[in-house]
Amino acid sequence: MTATPSGNPADVTGRWLPFRAAAGDDGVALYCLPHAGGGASAFRPWVGKVPGAAVLPVQPPGREGRFREPAYFRMGPLVADLASVIVADVAARPAGRPYAVYGHSLGALVAFELLRELRRRGERGPAHLFVSGCVAPHCPFDDGPPVRNMTPPELVQTLRQLGGTPEWLLSDPSVLDMILPPMRADFSVKETNVYQPEPPFDLPITTLASTDDPRASEELQARWDEQTTGEFELHTLMGGHFAVFEQATLTHKYISEALRRWV
Repeated sequence: MTATPSGNPADVTGRWLPFRAAAGDDGVALYCLPHAGGGASAFRPWVGKVPGAAVLPVQPPGREGRFREPAYFRMGPLVADLASVIVADVAARPAGRPYAVYGHSLGALVAFELLRELRRRGERGPAHLFVSGCVAPHCPFDDGPPVRNMTPPELVQTLRQLGGTPEWLLSDPSVLDMILPPMRADFSVKETNVYQPEPPFDLPITTLASTDDPRASEELQARWDEQTTGEFELHTLMGGHFAVFEQATLTHKYISEALRRWV
């Protein structure tokens, strides 16, 4: 089962971009795509904190304020619907204002496929792509057994290994009933997606890697440079899978510096 945008376009955009009003229209629109099982709240603390950027956390269905909506289990329908939302929101912003996309972990892979979908449609692409916590999409990487088929206890153990989820949440059965289904759906999106060779992008890509990430080696994150003919920059943070959130001030600095030319 997949979710599809329906109803009033403004209502659809509001569901996908719940902090749109708080972000405003100043600066470069920065659409932020969360990790597996995550939602817009992962990026909520970034709103108003990245100089030169209007941070727009993306809220996929099946979690947080959209927990009653069916989640996506495949990449194709997800990026098709998300592309329509991005195109509509970009059109509603001041004419000619550039935008950028940031994706963390699964969000990085979704961002990559989103940009390909926009290119196939002939739509204006972003001025910059930021990725973190994800190996380059063309690089095979063994990050363990498929998560989508794990039992609940196995899923919880995976979350513990990744970090970023408080133990009190992982110990509360009622909370697990809410966070494990979207995580399983998101990993299905990731694990069933098959990389297809296409021409590289011609836009700048910035990769924010970390030194101790069990799901994304620093070496293979560096190979995002093979996905663009434009500029490429790699920054490495000390820490694990969620280092970009744990060291948010440094992350914001790198983003702001990369976007400076368009501000």
